[in-house]
Amino acid sequence: MNNYLLEIGVEELPSRFVGMAIEQLKGKAEKLLNEYKIDFEKMYVYATPRRLSLIVKNIAEKQEDSTKEVKGPSAKIAFDENNNPTKPLEGFMKSQGITQEDIIIKEFKGTQYVFANISSGGIKTTEILKNIIPDLIKNINFPKNMRWGGKNIRFARPIRWIVSLFNDEIVEFDFENIPVSNKTHGHRFLGSSNVVVDRVENYEKILKDNYVIINQDDRCETIKFGSNKIAKSLGGEIHSNPELLEELTYIVEYPTPIKGDIKKEYLILPKEVVTTTMIDHLRYIPVYAPNGELLPYFITIRNGNEDYKDIVIAGNEKVLGARLEDAKFFYEDDISKSLEDYVENLNGVMFHEELGTMMQKERRNATLSKKIGKTLLVADEAIEDIERVAHLSKADLTTKMVIEFTELQGVMGSIYAKKSGEKDIVSTAIREQYLPRFAGDELPNTTVGSIFSLADKLDTIAGLFAIGEIPTGSADPFKLRRLAIGVINIIRKTGWKFDLKDILITSLYEYIETLGLTFNHEEVIEKIDEFFLARIKTMLHEEGIRYDIIDSLLRDDEIILEIFEKAQELNTWFEKEDRTNFVDSFVRINNMTKDFDNTEVDKSLFKDEAETNLYNQYLEVHELVSDNIESMEITSAMDNLNSLVKYIDEYFENVMVMTKEEDIKNNRLSLLNSVENDIQRILSIEKIVQ
Repeated sequence: MNNYLLEIGVEELPSRFVGMAIEQLKGKAEKLLNEYKIDFEKMYVYATPRRLSLIVKNIAEKQEDSTKEVKGPSAKIAFDENNNPTKPLEGFMKSQGITQEDIIIKEFKGTQYVFANISSGGIKTTEILKNIIPDLIKNINFPKNMRWGGKNIRFARPIRWIVSLFNDEIVEFDFENIPVSNKTHGHRFLGSSNVVVDRVENYEKILKDNYVIINQDDRCETIKFGSNKIAKSLGGEIHSNPELLEELTYIVEYPTPIKGDIKKEYLILPKEVVTTTMIDHLRYIPVYAPNGELLPYFITIRNGNEDYKDIVIAGNEKVLGARLEDAKFFYEDDISKSLEDYVENLNGVMFHEELGTMMQKERRNATLSKKIGKTLLVADEAIEDIERVAHLSKADLTTKMVIEFTELQGVMGSIYAKKSGEKDIVSTAIREQYLPRFAGDELPNTTVGSIFSLADKLDTIAGLFAIGEIPTGSADPFKLRRLAIGVINIIRKTGWKFDLKDILITSLYEYIETLGLTFNHEEVIEKIDEFFLARIKTMLHEEGIRYDIIDSLLRDDEIILEIFEKAQELNTWFEKEDRTNFVDSFVRINNMTKDFDNTEVDKSLFKDEAETNLYNQYLEVHELVSDNIESMEITSAMDNLNSLVKYIDEYFENVMVMTKEEDIKNNRLSLLNSVENDIQRILSIEKIVQ
């Protein structure tokens, strides 16, 4: 069995780059091997901060043999009158290395031609690898790249060595004078700097002997197992944190969890302050009691073994202590005043240089959140709570704690609000205004928090679109896509049905009123609408909804919640059985009536029984469909509309719609348009593909 190893040795990669490098290296390598028709059984991609490794198991020794059909001269000129080969045919045979016995006469576009099946043996895999591996490495892309040492290539960090090994044979290639060999490096401090890989199958063990666990899944399990073991020994537990676990996995080559202590005097701080310091700033793992309280311990992941761990942990405790001492000072200073006392300082904090201060944003949010609340018919008391939340929502941005720990915006505002005697609903909503912060994050749980979170996000989106700060491609510096997805998910969770466009119009009007902002109002609304529809399209696609059903629902007059409710039911309805006849019938109506508006039907103008039958069935179905749509029973609505199909077919078989008699033609179009309007209330049927 043949195996191939590629190891790209680098200076330490940022942890956020490692995952994307793994995905690209595997995807691009698979594509290249398939393009060059090199068979393989399995492919593995491993990564540490210092290396990206590709291992291809049971790779073919050479390309597959191939046969291709080659066309030569026409039969007419290939042979003379005695049926002997002419010079054109002799030249063709010589160029292809064949004899007359290999010739086939076939017709091509009405003319007889000479053909030959040319077989060729595959090129050795090692020869192909020499040519494709340099391009594979160069085509790994990162958000930020760098050049070094006068080299022409760009990579996230300088490449210092490359291992390229086919079984035990070095597959050399030129790569900007970077050494390509069978020599790698072990752990920076514990391993050898000159490690020879004798064979691919020994690679993982050789590295492990030099304190490098190359498989990221193994490192991850080591971190989880070791951390949980320590926590349990302390009577505590670890809370799941996939982002922290992934970062820890990608910043070490040989993980060893070790325990440190937190001085109990720092546990008087809010839990969020202590854990944010540990997780976001120092990458420590907190230990919790079964009741969720923070225990006076932390776990850090050392990149190495347990040698001298007392010295290591003492250093970590000192660093954490210094950070928490600062946090304690900030916290005690902040709570010496009420949260209300910080509001006025927002006049000096810019939201955006073109969109005013945070104080102005706070006031716009108040108007917008009250508008949403009244649209949803919430109680007067809730409106009062919304106003109070709006007034205090951004005050914590001027506190020392949030200035130092920006991740705690909203969290500290909530804590300080409670300490200032504000209602629980107000303090909770201040925290919830920023939710969700990332994909998969929790959503607001309270009505007041949900309304204010919507208002805050929509104000930001509207303002930035108004000044042309619109996401393009992968560039989204203000994370507007995340905000839009947050809006959509809050609406889906709450089940609120309201016209988003109406809220956005109010938001844009506030910018005009408070800042005198000038922009093309209709154009901005259209762009925001397209922006939201694009997010909805992506979300529905990820949920497995058919593309044509998605397209049929993405209309600018749709209520967001109803799009998602319709999508699931329509997807099931169309997949349940063949709906070709249904689609054909209604699309035919759509084609005939798309430029016709009238729906007034005069029964006295009917001339065929098929008209009467369709009309009577339509009247019966129309009421049912209206009730179905009102209660969002989309499956029932589609079943009821489906009962019209046989009457529609009979209608088209027996009735000429486009008759020369104008009044009869218009009456027939009116009947069809009435039927068309019912299906269009659910979806744009012309977008469905059967």
